Amino acid sequence: MSDMNNTLDGIHTSGSLEEKAEIYQSGKGNVSGFPSPTLIPLRAPLPTPNAQKIRTTHCKGNRSNTKGEDSISSPVPNPFPELIASALTPLFYECLLPSTKSSATQLIKVYNEDNTSRAVEVPSDITARDICQLFVLKNHCIDDHSWTLFEHISHLGIERTIEDHESVMEVLSGWGMDTDCRLYFRKNYAKYEFFRKPLDFFPDHMVSISSETNGMVDHSQLIQTFLNSSTCPEIHGHLHAKEQSRKSWKKFYFVLRRSGLYFSNKGTSKEPRHLQFIADFSDSDVYTVLSAKKRHGAPTDYAFCVKSTKGSSGRDLKLLCADDEQTRTCWITAMRLLKYGMELYQNFIQPHQKQKASPMRSISENSLVAMDFSGQKSRVIENPSEAMSVAVEEGLSWRRKSCHRLSGHGSPSTSHSSLLNMALHLGQPWFHGKLSREEAQRIITQQGLIDGMFILRDSQSNPKTFVLSLCHMQKIKHFQIIPVDDDGELFYSLDDDQTRFTDLIQLVEFYQLNRGVLPCKLKHHCARIAL
Repeated sequence: MSDMNNTLDGIHTSGSLEEKAEIYQSGKGNVSGFPSPTLIPLRAPLPTPNAQKIRTTHCKGNRSNTKGEDSISSPVPNPFPELIASALTPLFYECLLPSTKSSATQLIKVYNEDNTSRAVEVPSDITARDICQLFVLKNHCIDDHSWTLFEHISHLGIERTIEDHESVMEVLSGWGMDTDCRLYFRKNYAKYEFFRKPLDFFPDHMVSISSETNGMVDHSQLIQTFLNSSTCPEIHGHLHAKEQSRKSWKKFYFVLRRSGLYFSNKGTSKEPRHLQFIADFSDSDVYTVLSAKKRHGAPTDYAFCVKSTKGSSGRDLKLLCADDEQTRTCWITAMRLLKYGMELYQNFIQPHQKQKASPMRSISENSLVAMDFSGQKSRVIENPSEAMSVAVEEGLSWRRKSCHRLSGHGSPSTSHSSLLNMALHLGQPWFHGKLSREEAQRIITQQGLIDGMFILRDSQSNPKTFVLSLCHMQKIKHFQIIPVDDDGELFYSLDDDQTRFTDLIQLVEFYQLNRGVLPCKLKHHCARIAL
């Protein structure tokens, strides 16, 4: 893994990004419904590949008026970030200063998973990352760099991740007046996971290296070949394709190259005379298809599509369907890398560079330290083992104090203590209450199919039990948590009473540190916030 990181660091210039911060006084903001913050970090947005050629005046629901339409933009992303840096334009939050408000601002609405929404006035050059950071600050969320803006097109049943550097106004300009299109704000832990674990996203049987590299390359350099403009891995395999103007699907052998997506009209032949061109990605985006079997009669629900940025009807979709989630993820990830290339890697490392360069620590889980106040002087606990034992002891002490306080009679009765233990988990962010198996799978899939994603919920089949829904190897598994009554005391067990826990909080904390009978440790819980 370190070899891959060293290789990637070698092709990136760390000083190529400009960053600014503007301090605004409280009460001057134009964000509707929010109390104005005293500090909002601003960042220079990454330009789109065509930013030097095209200047666009945006108006929601209308086509853009462009200059320079005859110029041909290369689908190959610029592999040299230092050349992009000189073209960066500082982002200024005109929407937050009434004195600078101009016609360049626009009111947009952003939705959450529960369909709550918030309107916010933004400048015309705002990026997806800027909007995510704004909502993270307003909702007091932990900024773990997984918050993402999604484009959801309801009438087509498709959605995609809006990349952090993308201009939100350019996305809005492609929406029709009568179409039901929305921006969603939610987590996506798998957004850049392929940089950390490329082998999980690109199976050997689907990847081959172009002849320019004179053979296979080391797997640690797989992502580098995507980012290099002179080489590119070739993705190939069978996919189901929906025939135009028909309801039937047919299986073809597809090949993805830097020049575009092709299918073979003769078996698995890759000869040029047998390859038929499908699409390139200079003016197209790749979307995930929702409810593909129900909506389009697809063979599986692992469908995706390629849509032109100028198209807004179902006829503009090129529908494809994979046999499993890993195959679909491989194709979608490869298409994102081919379209954006180095810009994705800049998006991935930019937050980490900011943390290293900034003298102020960000408000995140990494900024919390363990303290010991037992002596005459307080001290920072630097030993991780000691810090963990103190945290566990503090948690147990908190539970004992809670039971003691709520019982109102010194030490709580056994039955009362059991009732309190049953209720402790209700306020936890990882507990989602009455949620069906299908809904749990949908939420985990939306927030990223990476190892350790989990949800705790009430069991639908047995009201007295709970279910842990956990993602491992891009598959979601469900484990039943059974309550155990021992002489009036209630315990919880996930392994047939081999390991007991007094409440679900203790159970989750244990499996965050130990795999036990699970295929992997609990790592990320699916978060749901109300805007």
